[in-house]
Amino acid sequence: MIYHVLWQTVMVVHFIVIAYIALGGFLAWRWPRLIWPALGFSLWGAIQLTGLVECPLTALENWARAQAGAHQLKPSGFIDTYITGVVYPTEYLWEVRIGIILVIAISWTGYAVIRYRRHVAGKSQTSMA
Repeated sequence: MIYHVLWQTVMVVHFIVIAYIALGGFLAWRWPRLIWPALGFSLWGAIQLTGLVECPLTALENWARAQAGAHQLKPSGFIDTYITGVVYPTEYLWEVRIGIILVIAISWTGYAVIRYRRHVAGKSQTSMA
């Protein structure tokens, strides 16, 4: 029972991490310090796409699934098990990836613009004093 709860918890955390990779830059518009974890998670996501290393969340979920007697994730991992072919058709994989990259780029560009405007506004207020 505990392993079943563990792998389901890890699955939820995995979804949250993936959402944060895609949308963390937008959160940083409001809370600027969140840009650093967003950058870190995005870098990790890019590394994961190379397939050179296994995601520790995938490894933990597979281990907990094995302990619970449940089936393992697909060999290609979490995204191919729960998202590709479920949320969007498999044949649109590259279009979805490009779309996510664009969303991330837009969020980071927006963050940079907001930070610049705040910086300029702060300078103009100090020069007026």
